[in-house]
Amino acid sequence: MRWSPLLLAGLCLGAPSLAIAAPDAFSTCLGTLKAQAGKQGITGERFDVLTAGLTPDPSVLPLLDAQPEFTTPLWDYLAALVDTQRVADGRARLAEHRDLLARVSAEYGVDPATIVAVWGVESDYGRVFGKRPLLQSLATLSCEGRRQPFFRGELLALFKLIDAGDLRAEGLTGSWAGAFGHTQFMPSTYARIAVDGDGDGRRDLVASIPDALASTANYLKKAGWRTGQPWGVEVKIPAGFNAGLAGRTQRKPLADWRALGIVPIAGGALAPTGLPADSNAALLLPTGAKGPAWLVFRNYDAIYAYNAAESYALAIATLADRLRGGTGIVAAWPTDDPGIGRTERRELQTLLLARGHEIGTADGMIGTATRRAIQAEQQRLGWTPADGRAGQRILTALRGAPPSSTPTMPASTVFTLPPNHAQYVQSPAAPRAALPKVPGLSLADVQGFPAWTVETPFATAAISVFGGQLLSYVPKGGQDVMWLSPSAQPLPTPIRGGTPVCWPYFGRQGQGNDVPSHGFVRNVPWTLQQARREADGTMVLTLAPPVLENLDLRLRMELRIGRTLEQRLITENTGRQPVAFTQALHNYFHVSDAMQVSVEGLDGLSYLDKFEDYAAPRQQQGEWSLRDPRDPGRSDRIYTQAGGRYLLKDPGLKRRIEITTTGSRSLVAWNPGEAGASRMADVGAGWRNYVCLEAANAGPDVVTLAAGASHTLTQTFRVLPLQ
Repeated sequence: MRWSPLLLAGLCLGAPSLAIAAPDAFSTCLGTLKAQAGKQGITGERFDVLTAGLTPDPSVLPLLDAQPEFTTPLWDYLAALVDTQRVADGRARLAEHRDLLARVSAEYGVDPATIVAVWGVESDYGRVFGKRPLLQSLATLSCEGRRQPFFRGELLALFKLIDAGDLRAEGLTGSWAGAFGHTQFMPSTYARIAVDGDGDGRRDLVASIPDALASTANYLKKAGWRTGQPWGVEVKIPAGFNAGLAGRTQRKPLADWRALGIVPIAGGALAPTGLPADSNAALLLPTGAKGPAWLVFRNYDAIYAYNAAESYALAIATLADRLRGGTGIVAAWPTDDPGIGRTERRELQTLLLARGHEIGTADGMIGTATRRAIQAEQQRLGWTPADGRAGQRILTALRGAPPSSTPTMPASTVFTLPPNHAQYVQSPAAPRAALPKVPGLSLADVQGFPAWTVETPFATAAISVFGGQLLSYVPKGGQDVMWLSPSAQPLPTPIRGGTPVCWPYFGRQGQGNDVPSHGFVRNVPWTLQQARREADGTMVLTLAPPVLENLDLRLRMELRIGRTLEQRLITENTGRQPVAFTQALHNYFHVSDAMQVSVEGLDGLSYLDKFEDYAAPRQQQGEWSLRDPRDPGRSDRIYTQAGGRYLLKDPGLKRRIEITTTGSRSLVAWNPGEAGASRMADVGAGWRNYVCLEAANAGPDVVTLAAGASHTLTQTFRVLPLQ
């Protein structure tokens, strides 16, 4: 009913792009779909609204043949999905939702551990929903590639769910294949199986945890789940056993298996508690006769129905066992190099960073850079093949090897994803409060983004509702100070350009890949709390993101728009303990040519370079520019203990932008350069039109905020003529 949790989490290797139908062919295909939708009750006008601006996404096509359930060794697959972190998080969710799960279990007959295990494998308990726009992915797969009839059915089912009011089209994202929500239902399954678990009259598996968990239990019930019975039992097979007898569909009575010499690996009766002694069972040998073995029963088939792959069903089943307090799989895998979980992957990446490999941050996600670094270490050790695989063997080898350098980048407090964050990410990016009646303040669409717009005698500005992000500041008679990507991606993808607010952490400093990069507030809708106009016409706005659960820090932002632009981030600690955090105002300044501008005010400062994995501090010599001979054409530096006044000098636009800061001990200077930008869909050739100079507290400049205290970061822009 759904597709690959590992693809959803982005763990598979990328594949080459495939050609997709030309735009006119895609339009023709949509025309055919429009007629089909009309036969199912979707009016032509409604269809046009839902598909307005829709373009194909060719990157989904290679993924049709790359599901990791079928391409990843089982020991790696289970190590990633049934690791200590997912077990601990799942036990916490069982406790947190105890009453809800008891009610759902009583109604549908499925035990809480199995329900939560599905949730954990499908979306890491609501952390990873998938980032691809659902309508775009399903429309692409409906018009190109194999299985077009299947995906057309899913697209039409999604249209009907939106039309019925169960879902909102705005910002609806999921996996490449169209699965979405907490437990990753496909639209047709959603239509058949989803239930209203919280009684609000809607079936919302995106924003409602009760709806998602109740719907999962309903699915398993309809798939034949038998209350009180186990899914299976790990067993031992005798030497010389005929492995041809194994297979999920080859069932025998337990007595027959006992007669063949099969016994529980933990001892005791072959029929587990709750199962009749004459039950039928199938034998699974997923890695052959030398690996773990299980006898599985009817409830295993119900799990298998959720996603028809043995590895997937075993992930759900064994995670559920761990959530009940079990110790996990007993038998060893038939390999000398077992898989590793996220905690061990982060340790491995930390060891690689210490040896000087440029792999980014230790986030537990094994991508191309990490694989190449592992391959280099395997070659150094003389291993063949040097396959770049992350496993116990290379981890053990590097644990015993001395590091070649010592990282200098400290981690800030590790934040966990607020439980209510996902519902805000999926919320429409529209104002949640009435617009204050202040002259010069209005609502408008700025390049497709709902925004508050400001007009004063001195300047105009625009601030996106999504992310509370400054999009534009234009002094009277001048050009925009900010750069906004003309190819910015659809929401809820963070907006490229303007001034994103990175809070309460910058980048992934101290964080794993289970939380969004650059914090929690740049991809949620903000609220305009107050607006006032001063006597000279200057406008002052106060905005705030939603209050996020399990986060003691609170944030509000003040903008003062007049002859200068002043922006203040005010962080308050409402808890009882000190909290450490990092932050940045990620300014994209519009320039005539990034290769020709320079920045005054950094000479002599120390900086850490991301392109060197922040390995050792360096000292700035003279003004900053992308013409720096040490690393020309790109920059990703954190300047520490920065002075707070900088001048961006642009000979092409004949202007200087003066940036002054207080409460900021760092400045980040970033531009990906031509090669980096070519891999970014919302930058591309636009890299020459901006430089990022970010007022920050990041890298070693971590803010520790006492209980009840507040911290203010302020930046001010002033445009001056070039001298």
